[in-house]
Amino acid sequence: MDALALALLVLGIVAGLVLIPLGLPGLWVMVGAILLFGWLTDFRSLTVTLIVIVLALAAVGEVIESWLGFRFAKRYGGSNRSGWGALVGGIVGAIIGVPVPVIGSVIGAFLGSFVGAALFEYTASRRLDVATRAGWGSVIGRAAAAAAKIALGVIIAVIAAFAALS
Repeated sequence: MDALALALLVLGIVAGLVLIPLGLPGLWVMVGAILLFGWLTDFRSLTVTLIVIVLALAAVGEVIESWLGFRFAKRYGGSNRSGWGALVGGIVGAIIGVPVPVIGSVIGAFLGSFVGAALFEYTASRRLDVATRAGWGSVIGRAAAAAAKIALGVIIAVIAAFAALS
């Protein structure tokens, strides 16, 4: 049973790390794999503290993703409106892009962030140059968020490895 639990843990961790750059909930897949591993092994090597840490890291990843879109849109000259546009546009773009296999949600999320930030900023400033800069800022923010979430995913993977091997 422990071999099956370990195999499912590894599969869940790898799948989660692959899903993160695609704009899908990879951190939560990893959390689910860790919880499944714990359940299959009667939580012999998983403590409540470890589970809370992993859940907190996944939640921090979601907050970082939202915050970086706002931060970079504003850093590139946008207003709070462009930050909201980046968030809404990124979500809508990712959903629209899902039917295109593998990279559709990624392209959709990046394109949606740009269009959302630029459109929302244009309605506020009525200046195309400001709206375009805010759009590019949101794209850079989305890329930075993906990198941060991958880093958090690696940390979660290391925690899972230590828990599985202890």
